[in-house]
Amino acid sequence: MAVIAHKCPNIQITIVDINDEKIKAWNSDNLPVYEPGLKEIVEECRGKNLFFSTDMDSAIQEADIIFISVNTPTKTYGYGAGKSADLRFVESCARRIGEVAQSDKIIVEKSTLPVRTAESIRDILEVTSNNCQFQVLSNPEFLAEGTAIQDLENPDRVLIGGEQTPEGLQAIETLVSVYAHWVPREKIITTNLWSSELSKLTANAFLAQRISSINAISSLCEATDADITEVAKAIGSDTRIGNRFLNSSVGFGGSCFQKDILNLVYLCESYGLNEVARYWEQVVLMNDHQKHRFSRKMVSTLFNTIADKKIAIFGFAFKKDTNDTRESPAIAVCQDLLDEQAELAIYDPKVQAHQIYKDLNISDPEAEAITLCNDPYEAAKDAHAIAILTEWDAFKDLDYAKIYASMKKPAFLFDGRNIVDLEGLRAIGFDAFGIGKPNPKRNNMIVS
Repeated sequence: MAVIAHKCPNIQITIVDINDEKIKAWNSDNLPVYEPGLKEIVEECRGKNLFFSTDMDSAIQEADIIFISVNTPTKTYGYGAGKSADLRFVESCARRIGEVAQSDKIIVEKSTLPVRTAESIRDILEVTSNNCQFQVLSNPEFLAEGTAIQDLENPDRVLIGGEQTPEGLQAIETLVSVYAHWVPREKIITTNLWSSELSKLTANAFLAQRISSINAISSLCEATDADITEVAKAIGSDTRIGNRFLNSSVGFGGSCFQKDILNLVYLCESYGLNEVARYWEQVVLMNDHQKHRFSRKMVSTLFNTIADKKIAIFGFAFKKDTNDTRESPAIAVCQDLLDEQAELAIYDPKVQAHQIYKDLNISDPEAEAITLCNDPYEAAKDAHAIAILTEWDAFKDLDYAKIYASMKKPAFLFDGRNIVDLEGLRAIGFDAFGIGKPNPKRNNMIVS
């Protein structure tokens, strides 16, 4: 919405939320979300054509187009628990719009939703409205956190789905005209509603599949002394495959990939497509395996015990340039290490302390074996090992000789993102390991 406001100064955009603290944060100098370039755009547009409010009813009444952009987490209860999307917030929005609206509206699904959710939204609007007409569109977002602003300003494509009726086509064209302020028309794809809804799930499933595929090969590389970076370069040079999303790591995270794949699995099961469901479910299982494989390798390398040993954790966000920790691999790895009774010293440049405690289910930090540090040097002091879990650029340029001198010996480093020079670290004295990298001190032990 901030980018739309920036690109369309003639359009007034009001963002509403029932959470007063969030709205206060968006109206302050300390935005609740860290994203490179976002703060500058918000500050430029806020108060001009970009507004943040808790007055939902007024915003509904005044709007011509309403974007539903609420959370759609995986259900933790009842039928479909663990796989299907929890649509209670979407339904709540639809009911509120229907009850409050006093004129015709275009309703846009911005949240990632199961196929045919638009039908449910439309049904709710029809039975709750005051004789108003609604057109429901699907406009899924394909941005990536950390590069969101540039992804929005120069998108690969904009996808808009709607009913193939005169009214539906007119609504599609209205939304197309908004994006056409800065997106070339040939990049704006229009489809029917169901194709648009399914395309978002499919895109995330395909991207996650590539990550799980290269991570699966990384374990074979470690067993055979092949180098995953060389393998990825070789296969990525094939134009049929391409080189994107072939960086092996400790695993993928974020708010979308796992949730959307599990949603796709549940959708397939609902239609009796069990073999298809199992195929996509394996992508998530492989990702979970990669995170725990990393933890097990740390334990086995540190002489099969990390109890009472200090482990420095470099990075807690699920990727660099964001403070988002949803489904971050760091959560699973840290929990594994805590289960092994390790002492953790955690540093992340953007993730706040309360979020780390929440993710690790820690209510009383003083009673737990966790220290949150102000810099990586503090985290590494007297540590037995370092685990790099987020690919922050700053971690590439640290003074590792200084870090090595401050650590217990032998000093170990496990690079879960393959961002540091392992040979250079070994020259300093580290026992250094990467994902899918040959082991110069092979002991014929395979961690599976």
